[in-house]
Amino acid sequence: MPKVLIIAGDATEDLEFFYPYQRMLEEGYETHVAAPSRKKLNFVVHDFVDGFDTYTEKAGHSWPSDVALADVDPAEYAALVLPGGRGPEYLRNDPDFPRVVTHFFDADKPVAHICHAAIALAPLGVLKGRRTSAYPACAPDVEGAGGIFVDGSAVVDGNVVSARAWPDQPDWMRAFVRVLRAQAPVEGAS
Repeated sequence: MPKVLIIAGDATEDLEFFYPYQRMLEEGYETHVAAPSRKKLNFVVHDFVDGFDTYTEKAGHSWPSDVALADVDPAEYAALVLPGGRGPEYLRNDPDFPRVVTHFFDADKPVAHICHAAIALAPLGVLKGRRTSAYPACAPDVEGAGGIFVDGSAVVDGNVVSARAWPDQPDWMRAFVRVLRAQAPVEGAS
């Protein structure tokens, strides 16, 4: 059974973690959660409230990570999912994050990223020349990294599928599952 890696950390957006996590399981993929260390992660809920110029944040669910980034062998995984939230702000500083993430881009494996995950990808150089969606406030990060910001719900550029935020998840995951099934089908799946 092909394996999918989700990289998350504290303050990862709750819905942007659980929706793809459960979709990967539903599709039949063995799914592992990597974080800076093996621990119980604490997620946040971002919401859009009338009168606020930006999103609001509340405490969300918690979930255990399966493996520390330092112990991840990315060659074992068929695909990568990067949720957003505030988690990417500090995940990008983990010394093993670049090694793990760039493997998927260098090997042209399927990658799904959403919302603020783009700010963790930008310093790695993997957005250069790519059409990429992200939370609109991250457009300068995408463009500063040489990417082409697209304000869309499911932007597909080769094997990379990106989206703005959790309201886009049905389109985002539908597109990603198509790419994933083509690249790493699950035996016996329809």
